Amino acid sequence: MQIVFWILIFLGTFFIMEFNAWFTHKYIMHGFLWSLHKDHHHKDHDSWFERNDAFFIFYAIVSITCFYLWSYEDVWFTLPIGLGILAYGIAYFVVHDIFIHQRFKMFRNIDNKYARGLRRAHKIHHKHLGKHKGENFGMLIVPFKYFK
Repeated sequence: MQIVFWILIFLGTFFIMEFNAWFTHKYIMHGFLWSLHKDHHHKDHDSWFERNDAFFIFYAIVSITCFYLWSYEDVWFTLPIGLGILAYGIAYFVVHDIFIHQRFKMFRNIDNKYARGLRRAHKIHHKHLGKHKGENFGMLIVPFKYFK
């Protein structure tokens, strides 16, 4: 029975992370931490790394803390939470950094309705170079109008 809860917690965490990514992107990255995120919209440096990459560190720390609590404090449900956060982080990296922004030259030829919708929504998000007037702050779930 515990495996059922484990799977539900893992999947729930993964899906909650999409909302968390949307909220963080809209209200924190485009809010009081715009100074870390703005180089993602307007590249003002020659480095492959962006200040925006610092946001990965926060979620990595949360995930690692969950692994610690599971491993050393015997809090069983923190393992599926930590793995759900890690899985979302991997999905985010693959979809956002590799597929959409081509930081690694992979997945260039993926062409299906979902992939086109993701790219369109992200392109609309990036047309706004400033902190305000943005739209499409989610990553895996975007409005249906971009899939038409």
